[in-house]
Formats: sequence, structure tokens, C-alpha cells
Amino acid sequence: MPRILITPGDPAGIGPEVIGKALSSGQLPTGFDFEILGDTGAGTPGKPDRRSAEAALAGLQEAAVRLRDGTGDAVVTAPVSKEALQSVGFTFPGQTEFFADAYGVEDFGMLLTGERLTVGLATIHEPLKSIPTLLTAEKIIRISRLTAAFLIRRGITRPRIALAGLNPHAGENGAFGDEERTIISPALDILRTDGDAIYTGPAVPDAIFREAALGAHDAVIAMYHDQGLIPLKLLDFDSAVNVTLGLPKPRTSPDHGTAYGIAGKNIADPSSMIAAIRLACELAD
Repeated sequence: MPRILITPGDPAGIGPEVIGKALSSGQLPTGFDFEILGDTGAGTPGKPDRRSAEAALAGLQEAAVRLRDGTGDAVVTAPVSKEALQSVGFTFPGQTEFFADAYGVEDFGMLLTGERLTVGLATIHEPLKSIPTLLTAEKIIRISRLTAAFLIRRGITRPRIALAGLNPHAGENGAFGDEERTIISPALDILRTDGDAIYTGPAVPDAIFREAALGAHDAVIAMYHDQGLIPLKLLDFDSAVNVTLGLPKPRTSPDHGTAYGIAGKNIADPSSMIAAIRLACELAD
């Protein structure tokens, strides 16, 4: 049976709680082995420390080894504190970049999908002030093609993918910025020659997510992190899943944080963890 590895995240957060609730929920598919890695009891709930951070890092490292040596078919990662991880030697902006590096993969991307929205990110964990200089046609093309492949794998024969603009009103013909003309539109011209998806844009950012939620698009490509995650978490917070695209084996994660403030109180909602495990099973099967 396919083996789904599950990392505890930071054990001082709600990771161990939502994992336990998910595994006992009766909402996971049969025919899979689920294995929790690492020390889920390290540290004190709600009080992250070096011990809990080291346990989070150890879980990630073990997962990467297990995926590479063939003793794991997918990984679901519980939430971590990036600040805490970096304090114990973690050198990556996030778990997405960690797993890409573990595989030596350069063509990778971050996508989040829920009941109503699917969003691919052209740039990921970057300061907002750096986005105009970091955004390139190549990055947009890469995440768009990865997103199309993900949707096709899930049964959408010819996905409809909208590219959001970067600026207010999608630049309004240069009145509010020219990245739409100089970066996004050239990327669209290349993408439209692919034939395996229908690409539109550059779309007005404050309207395109509503259109997608109503069914006009199968996914939206956001130009930066919060542009895509704010609407997704507003609409799909309890069902959204973070997916690392481009890896040889699936990696998913619930789309919420460590929630230290409610850790240990047995009130955490496992819905996103359940969705993350279900999607990992689907992609690994």
C-alpha cells in the first residue's frame, strides 16, 4: 500500500492535535499506510522552544530521506514556525523550498487549493518591496505550466487559468505600472502556444478571484504571496491545502499555522489536515 508520511510540524503547536484528529476522523481513504515521523511530544503546547524546533526540523529531514530512499510515497507536513526553524539551522524561506532543495529540483512551485479557489504563486516568500524586480516572465510561465499539469492530473482535461495583474486595475494601460505589458503579457503569449490549457489575463486582481470562485476559471496565478492567499484563506480556510509542485513525490500541508495560542486546548479544527492527507493520497495513488 502507498505509505503517506506525516511530519509533526512544531510539536508545541497544533500539529500533533490535528494529526490525531485527522487519523481518527473516519474521513481518510482506505488502502494507505499512514506513518507519523519524529517526536510529537517535544516541548510544551503553546510554548515553543529549541527542543520543539529541533523536533520539527528532524521530522522534515527524516521525511526527505524517506521519500528519496523509497520508503515513503508522499509527505504531509504539519505547520512549523519558520523563525523557530531558522534558529536551529534551517536555511530556507519555507518547507516548499526545503523539499525542492532535497530533491535538487529547480522547476518547482507553490500552489494552494480549496473547495472554491486554486491559486498558483509566481513568487513565494519574498518581501513585497522586492516583487517588481523579482517577477519575471520565466517565473510566471513555470508556475502556470506546473499549475496546468496539477489540474490535468486531477482530471480537468483543458484547465482555464487566469493570470492576475500585479498593479491596481491590472496597470490600466500603464497608468499604475507597466509590469502587465512588459512581463505578464509576454508570458501569456508564450503560454497560449502550449495548447494544454486556456490562459487569460492580465486580469484585474480585485475581481479575478471572485470570478474564479464562481466557476469562471479553474485556477488563478497570483503574482505574489498575499495577493493569492488572502482571497483563498477568506473563502477556503478550513479546506485549503498547500501543495509543492514539481517534486517527484507529492508534498502537501494544511493551510494554517502553528496556532500556539490554542495548542493543547483540544479545540483545533482538523479539516485542513484532513484535506491535506486526502490530497496526498490522491496524488500518490
